[in-house]
Amino acid sequence: QVQLLESGGGSVQAGGSLNVSCRISSYPYTNNCVGWFRQTPGNEREGVATVNSGGTTNYADSVKGRFTISKDNGKNTLYLQMDSLKTEDTGMYSCAATGWNLDWVGCARRRASGFGYWGQGTEVTVSS
Repeated sequence: QVQLLESGGGSVQAGGSLNVSCRISSYPYTNNCVGWFRQTPGNEREGVATVNSGGTTNYADSVKGRFTISKDNGKNTLYLQMDSLKTEDTGMYSCAATGWNLDWVGCARRRASGFGYWGQGTEVTVSS
């Protein structure tokens, strides 16, 4: 059974940094896409960053130059380093992974509908 477990969220002042992690277990797909999404009440889920099994990364325009997605395949862990945080970065951050029906274009465009496995999320709060 595939499981995704996030950790590392918390509260920080604007301009600060946070690193969130996602441990992925029992994941069988060699060709894959994993990523981070965020959501705030009343808003649609937003694809923040993705990385495919070839190492190609894609970022939302709102986080380019500030966030870095990476993964450690040996540890089965996905990371999101968030620097120069802004109050608008506040939200529930969830990691996700694709299933058997990998859509490479969907990965690049960070479409949530293309991801079959999700973590519970970790809260990130950025205060002014």
